[in-house]
Amino acid sequence: MLCPEIALLRKSLATQAEIKRKDWGFFKKNSDTQNSLPTGGVIMSGGNFHGEYPAKALDFLAIGITELASISERRIERMCNPSLSALPAFLVKDGGFNSGFMIAHCTAAALVSENKVLCHPICVDSISTSLAKEDHVSMGGFAARKALEVVDHVETVIAIEILAACQALDLHRPLKTTKPLEAVWELVRTKVAPWDVDRMMSPDIEAVKEMVMSGAIWDCVKQNFNEF
Repeated sequence: MLCPEIALLRKSLATQAEIKRKDWGFFKKNSDTQNSLPTGGVIMSGGNFHGEYPAKALDFLAIGITELASISERRIERMCNPSLSALPAFLVKDGGFNSGFMIAHCTAAALVSENKVLCHPICVDSISTSLAKEDHVSMGGFAARKALEVVDHVETVIAIEILAACQALDLHRPLKTTKPLEAVWELVRTKVAPWDVDRMMSPDIEAVKEMVMSGAIWDCVKQNFNEF
């Protein structure tokens, strides 16, 4: 890929990690809304609940990570589309009898579209509550929940792409790809059989998603990358 999306994604994730490591503690210790403020012999308590700073960081995290799913879904399309891949449509033989990865691709596309809505920054919203005593709120709780949902969607889309890529490799046999990718193929095939005829795909997606979440896929690549 010639475009800078991946570099920007890595930068945005690194920014969030840096914020968590450095800035959250600073703002907590130095904020009037986090700690009691002694003034004129009176201790004034602030709104210890306020979470606008993490809300902004989590909104940015969701915006950054969803790019990965957008790129992944486009690669799924290119593999499933015979005009672009020169492979059987939807990566399955006997296409008149089997739908192959058609619905899996629809699932990935739907999750990417859902993420576009979920990535609207909630930290820009506010509503007055508690008799106007809480007149500016962060919506930080929702920022966290929707960030987790976006990440879950991204993991699912990546799992679908890995399944599609392994199926594409099977269709290219006896040709071989790079050693790291062959190692990923071997790992996936310990849990998921090739797609010869239609079956329920959700167990396959969940199995590979678990490999993504546990770091097994990444560990597999790292172990073989130096030799490549």
